[in-house]
Amino acid sequence: MSVKNRVIAIIAEQAVLDVDQVSPEMRLDELGIDSLGLVESVFAIEEAFDISVPFNANAPEQSGFDMTTVASIIAAVEDMVAQSA
Repeated sequence: MSVKNRVIAIIAEQAVLDVDQVSPEMRLDELGIDSLGLVESVFAIEEAFDISVPFNANAPEQSGFDMTTVASIIAAVEDMVAQSA
């Protein structure tokens, strides 16, 4: 499974939605993911990809990890996975 598909699956699970209801351009708040859901999503992403998301990921200008949209999360995870390879 690609990084994109795995990230979408994780986010869909946190939002209690089917995978086909989640698209890259969607914002997490549009999906009904609150701050607790965001934390749970981060933990699931870290576990799935064996990466460590910066603790200040909610401030992308400081962390370089943008959690605004599904696409930005996918891009950040792809970058982190590439760096750890």
